[in-house]
Amino acid sequence: MSAKQAVLQAVIDAWCERQDIDAVLEHMTDDVVWHFSAVSVPPKTGKDGAREFLTAFKARVRNPAWRIFNLAETDDALFVEGADAFDDADGRHVVVPYMGILEFRGDRICAWRDYFDRGSADAGSLPDHARPLVRRPVLMGPKSLERKEA
Repeated sequence: MSAKQAVLQAVIDAWCERQDIDAVLEHMTDDVVWHFSAVSVPPKTGKDGAREFLTAFKARVRNPAWRIFNLAETDDALFVEGADAFDDADGRHVVVPYMGILEFRGDRICAWRDYFDRGSADAGSLPDHARPLVRRPVLMGPKSLERKEA
């Protein structure tokens, strides 16, 4: 496991096991720019902005299972493909396939861009044709969706 992958694993563990916002923020630079929904809303900037997003997200998410299927790495970036699964505040089980790019400065994340279908995420339903995408072998994170499979 590379140093960047180890940082991502620590972020996944902090979020999925404890939803520990401070532990997640430890792995970000003070000036991080996080496009948590890259094409639909403006990014959050700095650790204060990241904390704002994570606090709001934590209020809506229960039992997160963040899984990574594929990784690619450059000198300063980690590209990930995966699925995020959670129970939302309305009791729905939501599964969202996504791609993310994490840029690093040293051993900290300085930029993060998430790409996913916002409509499926907000509706809480995954189209039938997308179900095989979330059932692939897992490199990082829980091996299954733990609750309902998509």
